[in-house]
Amino acid sequence: MTARALAVLGTGSDVGKSLITAGICRALSRAGMRVAPFKAQNMSLNSFVTPEGGEIGRAQALQAEACGIVPHVDMNPILLKPESDNRSQVVVQGSVWSAQEASTYYEQRPRLWSIVKESYSRLASRYEVVMIEGAGSAAEVNLRDRDLVNWPVVKLADARVLLVADIDRGGVFAQLLGTLDLLESDERAMVCGVVINKFRGDAKLFADGVTFLESRSGIPVLGVVPFLRDLRLDQEDSLDREGYRQMEFSPERINIAVILLPHMSNFTDFNTLAAEGDVALKYVAVPTALDGADIVIIPGSKTTQADLSFVLAQGYAPALMQHVGHHRELVGICGGYQMLGRTISDPYTVEQGGVSVGLGYLDIKTELRKRKCTTQVEGHAAEILVQERNLVRGYQVHMGYTVRMQEQPCFSMHHGGTSVGRGHPLTTTTTDIGDGAIRGDGLVWGTYIHGVFDEPQFRRAWLNRARVRKGLPPLGTHTSLAVTARLHGELDRWTDHLSQSLDMSRLLSWLPHRRTIPE
Repeated sequence: MTARALAVLGTGSDVGKSLITAGICRALSRAGMRVAPFKAQNMSLNSFVTPEGGEIGRAQALQAEACGIVPHVDMNPILLKPESDNRSQVVVQGSVWSAQEASTYYEQRPRLWSIVKESYSRLASRYEVVMIEGAGSAAEVNLRDRDLVNWPVVKLADARVLLVADIDRGGVFAQLLGTLDLLESDERAMVCGVVINKFRGDAKLFADGVTFLESRSGIPVLGVVPFLRDLRLDQEDSLDREGYRQMEFSPERINIAVILLPHMSNFTDFNTLAAEGDVALKYVAVPTALDGADIVIIPGSKTTQADLSFVLAQGYAPALMQHVGHHRELVGICGGYQMLGRTISDPYTVEQGGVSVGLGYLDIKTELRKRKCTTQVEGHAAEILVQERNLVRGYQVHMGYTVRMQEQPCFSMHHGGTSVGRGHPLTTTTTDIGDGAIRGDGLVWGTYIHGVFDEPQFRRAWLNRARVRKGLPPLGTHTSLAVTARLHGELDRWTDHLSQSLDMSRLLSWLPHRRTIPE
């Protein structure tokens, strides 16, 4: 291993480790360094598929983008996708390894640790710098003997450590000093700087706080990072549910309701829609919140049968029937697509077994299978969906095989990708295939494509179809092109913001060649 390593650990979950890591990745890449991200073990339902067909955490895909490199499974060798409070699907090196209870999983630590070391070693041999992201708190004392992601990785890489705390949640002094106090002496010696994240107000007023922390801990505060509003970057599990719930539907906008499922996956599917100026997007937790929606979307789910039962038990079925009866649009993505069909059968007990009766809006049947489909795809929309055959790109992550009976597909996929499954060889498909299904009137449809709304031409054509139904004039494609361009610039906006707050020269002094950060 030849790379220098910098590790971003936190005082807890959701303190901003992923975005701090991404911003530093971008800054180092700008400085001309060959840098790669690494998170040994992730727990998230928000995943991404690499070009080779491996599944990793969405945050590592964003960090790879920040580095200007292609995402790879070595950047996140272990991904845990929770199925219940005590059970997760375990994805290792991009493929499903097993589904395990927590106690059983930890018994596999020696084998999993060897995989972590192999992945890190490959990255460290190819890059100058590896940016390591930790998980949860740096002081998980009850997991010290089973840790796979924090201090064992830091010591493996001989990394310098930045400790990040979130001042917005309160108690920042206790967060930092308590965390440092719980570290072993050799661990504390590797902490070279502290970052105060999500500060609101005048940072000068926190100068006394910085002085106190530095004198009490003996560790420099390398930056107080102001809270950046309206930052739209794909993250792991940081959906601002309350903010979206408070968004008001409007007669002048396309009102989109996304049903908030207990095991919702890949909520980033809707980030581009939410960024459109003529869209009001709301995550809804009760059926009455569907009132006023022009479009209802049932999103992806890690446990489709259980979430379908939730939808029915919460009383969404009558509300959806009323919505569709008023000639309004209903869309299903991945697991939501499966729910729109007649049945979901689970003969191999991939989830809970048996047969679940679907919502019945599409004439399709789904069978859950052991092998997971993970592939990047691209294709064109069917004319029944939008008049132009607009390009769509995205990826598929699902365990089900769906058969269309009467409906035609939503998309013709003229380019396939790589599908992987543990115990199965890699297979590549390049033939034309259909994806999804759409009802004859075009108002009910579903697809397996995550990221289906990301291409601006398709997104605008689809939104304009809804605008015409609502009696609003269509908008030009340039409006959605501008949204996409702005979203692509968010990484640089965040990096500029972060660089103004962090002592980047100190960071560079720890890394190869001591290059300067461009202004």
